[in-house]
Amino acid sequence: MKSLFKVNILVLVALLIMQCDDSLLNVEPKTEIGRENFFNSAEDLQMYVNSMIDWPNVMDLNHEQSDDATTSGSSELRNVMVFDLTAQDFNAGWSWSKLRNINYFLENFEKADVPQETLDHFEGVARFHRARFYMDKVQRFGNVPWYDKVLGTDDQDLYKAVDSREFVVDKIFEDLTFAAEHVRETASAGEVKNDVVRTYMARYALFEGTFRKYHSYLNLTGTADTYLQIARDQAKYVMDTGRYDIFNSGSADAYGALFTSTDLQGNSEVILLNRSISGNRNSGWWGAGFGQYEQSHTKAMVQSYLMSDGSFYSSQPDYNTHSFVEEFTNRDPRLSQSFAYPGWIINNSGTYAQGENGTEYIQEFNRNFTGYHTIKWFVNSAEATTQESLDVPVLRYAEVLLIYAEAMAELGSINQGVLDATVNKLRDRVGMPHLTMGTAADPMLQARYPNVANAVLLEIRRERRVELFNEDHRYEDVLRYGAGQLFETLPKGPYFSGLGNHDVTGDGIPDIKLIGETETIPSSENREVNALGKQLIYYRAGPYGSTASVFLENGTSGAVLARDSNGTFEAPKDYYRPIPFTEVQINPNLTQSFGW
Repeated sequence: MKSLFKVNILVLVALLIMQCDDSLLNVEPKTEIGRENFFNSAEDLQMYVNSMIDWPNVMDLNHEQSDDATTSGSSELRNVMVFDLTAQDFNAGWSWSKLRNINYFLENFEKADVPQETLDHFEGVARFHRARFYMDKVQRFGNVPWYDKVLGTDDQDLYKAVDSREFVVDKIFEDLTFAAEHVRETASAGEVKNDVVRTYMARYALFEGTFRKYHSYLNLTGTADTYLQIARDQAKYVMDTGRYDIFNSGSADAYGALFTSTDLQGNSEVILLNRSISGNRNSGWWGAGFGQYEQSHTKAMVQSYLMSDGSFYSSQPDYNTHSFVEEFTNRDPRLSQSFAYPGWIINNSGTYAQGENGTEYIQEFNRNFTGYHTIKWFVNSAEATTQESLDVPVLRYAEVLLIYAEAMAELGSINQGVLDATVNKLRDRVGMPHLTMGTAADPMLQARYPNVANAVLLEIRRERRVELFNEDHRYEDVLRYGAGQLFETLPKGPYFSGLGNHDVTGDGIPDIKLIGETETIPSSENREVNALGKQLIYYRAGPYGSTASVFLENGTSGAVLARDSNGTFEAPKDYYRPIPFTEVQINPNLTQSFGW
């Protein structure tokens, strides 16, 4: 198999030398890849475009901040909502060196003595990367300046104003359209191929179409369907190739296995693979993603999963007061393949997990943690080579199916055949009942998305949230839905009926003991022992902000609280971030928008 990234040291060094000043975009590099000595062959072009690759690793994918997860560490989103920040408080996101490298390639690649088809392919790959670069900027800032050339120190465009969102997005899709028409169908693992371009194009079109639809203040709702149609058509193109299918090994844990595999080569569901090989390319796996150091997942996410018979969890009597064990009983199997469930066996306790390897895991309930810990991406092995070799399915066919279903629903074209070809293929993998056109609306989803009346669309949104959980989609999804108020949702953990003994492993035998906040946890030899001969784990329980070791909603009962406020989401301002203040000082033509 070809090397994943065929970039030699000389090229990498040269690329580093040619980096421009991120903030100014105006420093002419002292040394560049010589036009005369490079850009001569297909190999040169391949090496250069491979240097543009920056696919996410595990840490990138399972460190999202949204209504699915919170963190005890620093969070830009929470800081925006809690504190009265100004543009002077931001310095992130305004980096342009990657764009300069892309444009430098596009100004020089035609020098290579190769067939036109080869030139078109590499132009398409570079323009695809430029589209990715700019989509990230649009999602963060809204309006940004468009540059499609390398700027010199005396170029007047260095001090241009921002271009409109519609202008920049039009340019993004011009690049993507060219790439979709010219990038080759086959490539080595980790390189850009046609289906990668079209999947990203579908993803970005769904984002832009729904963003325009649900953000009426932009006055772009009339063009929303244009992008929804692009999302539909590009997703359908990938579906019609017949090259992909939902991975189903026949095992009950086929879904979860996608995220803990050390070899996804040839997997039917993987469109783009970020390959990891211990000692060569570390997967970036990190124990903190488990949910017991900084990141911690939420009751709102756990409650999103259906019951195993397809009924709404919210239709269960007193569902908000279910115990941890009850929450995992008779649920969509993806819940227990994504979260540490009652009775789960821990084999990698050398991270942030408590307990001995080979034993039933008893999660840690502690202040600022919810107690919901994810096993999606968790390498349940103490072997370092396994932890460092986790393959990352950057693009999955499951996402393509969900894009198609959602686009069709937003366009008013959804029908049972579409559901069976998309959502229900995902449900078949885990043995869940099919979604039908006659489904009723879940009151829980109606409360989350009051601007959506279509019950089928609500269920497609649920399916997307569940299927793509912890794959770095939820934050952008909430943004495009215009549902920023969901970020205000308190991050809660399991419900406890009161002080005393509680079972969290599902065997009916108590594992932990909650005592009052003013009580003293007894010494080891004086702690209560359960029927299995194991000491109970003690926590002092009290209201948020007390000296207790676990915070409960009602003080001595209720859901675990990771915090008592997420702040207030201010729309439309908080859907965006400001251009860093220092950049506006350098270029006064850059104007802030949306209240910043």
